[in-house]
Amino acid sequence: MAKLIPLFSGSKGNSYYIGSGAGGVLIDAGRSCKQLVNALEENNININKISAVLITHEHIDHCSALRVFAKNTGVKVYATEGTMNRLIADNRIAPGTKTEVINSPVAIGNMLAEPYMTSHDTPQPCCYRIRTADGRCAMVATDLGTVTPEIRSAFRGVDALVLESNHDVYMLKHGIYPPYLKNRILSNLGHLSNEACSAELPEIIQNGTMRIILGHLSEQNNTPAVALKESVDKLTQLGFRRDYDYTIDTAPVVTDGRVVLF
Repeated sequence: MAKLIPLFSGSKGNSYYIGSGAGGVLIDAGRSCKQLVNALEENNININKISAVLITHEHIDHCSALRVFAKNTGVKVYATEGTMNRLIADNRIAPGTKTEVINSPVAIGNMLAEPYMTSHDTPQPCCYRIRTADGRCAMVATDLGTVTPEIRSAFRGVDALVLESNHDVYMLKHGIYPPYLKNRILSNLGHLSNEACSAELPEIIQNGTMRIILGHLSEQNNTPAVALKESVDKLTQLGFRRDYDYTIDTAPVVTDGRVVLF
């Protein structure tokens, strides 16, 4: 059985492990290398069995550990061409690191990684869907700005999904962020709100996804309780029953042992 483990989630750093006993991959490598290694060890993940790090985009909360982690472990780094160019230009990849541009499905060990372009405010951001050796499928979809038809189509057939529920719109609009940052977050190149996330969930669940994790919650403009309430209330209104039709949780800021088996 495959596992999806949130290692870090939020503005301070993001990283998710998807894999099984045979090995796995990391989606993003935020925080520091030491923190990332500690998080993997806390979850009994053998670092030597990590086949790749797939980077969604070059914002620092998604790649701050990448240079040191990839250099120390020899793991291969995958990213779109636009993201890879930025990682190299920003010195996020050490000379000699194994890299590969990903623009279509790629076999990584006994897994299949599929990139899907997102509308975040970077040169060529993406999210990833991972198919494991036993045919199960997980997807990490954060930093979306908006859910495009391509991404909405990619949700079909996913067994476990991390979906961005970044902010509560009222909290953001009345919060401490300067106007330019509020406007960026609220734009279609920013982050998905609780309301926008909850609007996607009915179709996602109807199409067979039963395990939902709300990810990339803002520590300033959201709380786990607020994000969960928005999604659960929406689904309850439409007749979906929590822990029967679906399970839902929030990704912790720092791993606390939560594991999604799928």
